[in-house]
Amino acid sequence: MAWIYLIIAGVGEVVGVLGINQVNQKKNTSSFLVLFGGFLLSFVFLSIAMETIPMSTAYAVWTGIGTVGSALVGMFVFGESKNWRRILFISMILLSAVGLKLIS
Repeated sequence: MAWIYLIIAGVGEVVGVLGINQVNQKKNTSSFLVLFGGFLLSFVFLSIAMETIPMSTAYAVWTGIGTVGSALVGMFVFGESKNWRRILFISMILLSAVGLKLIS
């Protein structure tokens, strides 16, 4: 169950990053709600996951989910570059997170 909480925390981080992007585009109440709500969700579920998963593993997977998720949203929603090298390195981050799960 802790791994599910960690995935929810990673998704919350992606939502928080989207909130940062929204705040940069227009500063309104809903943008700040997305920002703070996403990061609040993220930190709460990361904290719960870390009751079972070692800190180093949880943090690495959490940041990996946030990084990969934010990069994918940037590519598919905001039209950022889909260069093969960028996709290769994003895949390496994802594989590293899976590897940490397999050895934990």
